[in-house]
Amino acid sequence: MAKTPNFTGWRVVILAEDDTNTEKLRRQLALLGISSSLQWLPLAEEHLPDLVIVDADRGWDELLPWARRKPARPVAALLGSEAPGRIAWAIDCGATSFIPKPVSASTIYPALVLAVSAYEQRLEDEARIARLEERLKLRPIVFAAVNRLKTERQIDDEQAYVLLRTCAMRRRIPLEQLAALLVGGLETLCEAG
Repeated sequence: MAKTPNFTGWRVVILAEDDTNTEKLRRQLALLGISSSLQWLPLAEEHLPDLVIVDADRGWDELLPWARRKPARPVAALLGSEAPGRIAWAIDCGATSFIPKPVSASTIYPALVLAVSAYEQRLEDEARIARLEERLKLRPIVFAAVNRLKTERQIDDEQAYVLLRTCAMRRRIPLEQLAALLVGGLETLCEAG
């Protein structure tokens, strides 16, 4: 189960015009310990808050300073419309939760928790994918190291791979790092094959 965030001390920018919905929203945010500001101008990239709430009914593309579906902060959308285009726009802005209009106090906290959780999960997923892509790029080096061990030790593919993996685990380094050292001639495997 994911940890529920404590929003005390957070700073939120609400990208919307002042109305009864934003008044209710700001009042509830204050009760949660969140300081909020309201603006109906594009968000400056150098002054990003902890979280963004955007009016998806009236928002436009230049309102947020990031590429589509790549938010630099968690995003929740204020939404009163059922128009598919407005929902799609909110999703493209990176919104992962919605606060329905008219705003009700009971919908705000769950929307913020969902927005933050989805944002953090996206960051974790992107980091994991980057690590896996890096490992994938190094697969030819692992293949070369396995072939070198096969030739030097007169063993088959599986035995060479097991030897490489075992040595990497003993040295507590990634398999790909040991393979690169071996192929580069900077390391030898002293372990018995």
